Amino acid sequence: MPAAYILVVDDEPDIRTLVKEILEEEGYEVGVAENGEAARRARRDRRPDLIMLDIWMQDVDGITLLREWGEGGALPCPVIVMSGHGTVETAVEATRLGAYDFIEKPISLAKLLLTVERALEADQLARENTGLKRTEATVAEPVGRSEVMQRLREQARRIAQHSSWVLITGEPGVGKKTFAHYLHAQSARRQGPFVEVGVGSMSPHTSAVELFGSEEGGRLSYGRFEQANGGTLYLDDIADMDDQTQARLVSVLETRSFLRVGGSEPVHVDVRIIAATHSDLAASVAADNFREDLYYHLNVVPLHIPPLAQHYEDIPDLLNYYADYFVTRESLPYRHFSVGAQNRLRNHSWPGNVRELKNLVQRLLILGAGDEITAQEVDSAIGAQAAASVVGGVSALPFDLPLREAREQFEKAYLEHQLNESGGSVGKLAKRVGMERTHLYRKLKSLGIDTKGK
Repeated sequence: MPAAYILVVDDEPDIRTLVKEILEEEGYEVGVAENGEAARRARRDRRPDLIMLDIWMQDVDGITLLREWGEGGALPCPVIVMSGHGTVETAVEATRLGAYDFIEKPISLAKLLLTVERALEADQLARENTGLKRTEATVAEPVGRSEVMQRLREQARRIAQHSSWVLITGEPGVGKKTFAHYLHAQSARRQGPFVEVGVGSMSPHTSAVELFGSEEGGRLSYGRFEQANGGTLYLDDIADMDDQTQARLVSVLETRSFLRVGGSEPVHVDVRIIAATHSDLAASVAADNFREDLYYHLNVVPLHIPPLAQHYEDIPDLLNYYADYFVTRESLPYRHFSVGAQNRLRNHSWPGNVRELKNLVQRLLILGAGDEITAQEVDSAIGAQAAASVVGGVSALPFDLPLREAREQFEKAYLEHQLNESGGSVGKLAKRVGMERTHLYRKLKSLGIDTKGK
């Protein structure tokens, strides 16, 4: 994993040199900028992990840069402000604008190193917490003791030791994201970021900016590739990627660099790509729906995750794991599965794979009573689940609500059902329901339907 890259911005050459040498001795990679304009150029050239920023400079002061960099949201990385003649008001303003801390000159070397270390740790923790809030907690290691799972884990560990790009295939719900996290955790990049992108939830009009960032309108924004620098970028639903973004991705594969939208200078990144799909990409290539060159770039190291029905021996371990998961994560009452219940579930066809099993465990813990989950409860839950997979009949319609609220409830249930039937792919959903994708994105967002966890 590359060392953290720190940008030191100060118009005093002695301080720039001193801070640079100290940080480099500690193993950091350091860039310098002698004024505000140079700092702007340096940020365009490369995304820093942390910025040491002087307040008083001749061309642009540090407070102005803080306002500029934080415009429209949080600062893109931690900023430690430095000043030789700062005031309490200046420190308060810098903090209000998002600065991590304020260091007075002459700089204490011990405080400098401690503040840098804490700022980087706090930023990493914040990114990890954001990821946990955005997605469900991931399994540290794919669950199961069957020969199938043992072979897959071993295969994943071997793949993880190399830097090649990986294509993970399998039906919806088999655990492709779990294996992507496992590959990352087993690799030399484990201390780097794991950035997830749901390709199926991206609009074709914004996908380039989301992935590659933008310099349009004089504003600099970093895309997911730069956010994943030194780590792993997980592209879920890769088959749904639009043609233009596919072409850009091929270029990244070949050059390890890209242009931000509106930019003119290439940005170099060190990122491992793990792509996932439940579609037959070879068939999509044959049908001219997916670029052949991109397919062969991604398919250097394929990893196929089989359906749950092909390793049913793992069902007891999965049941126990998710029972503990919901007890710990959601404080649900613990219940254990009887032998009869486990036997019923081992013989279930599991069309929704591990995701279906997880949802079933949650339902049984919420709705059931008593310490033991019986075979009869399992039969009832599976029957209710099957009935719920069909958009409700007349008796399920909300007749007691105003028309607008009733329509919204029906639309939400209808689109959630169709999204599940489409395997979580918004592209397939758009074709299935006959809606233009841009309008569909807005509709899904307005109804509060999460597409990224599908």
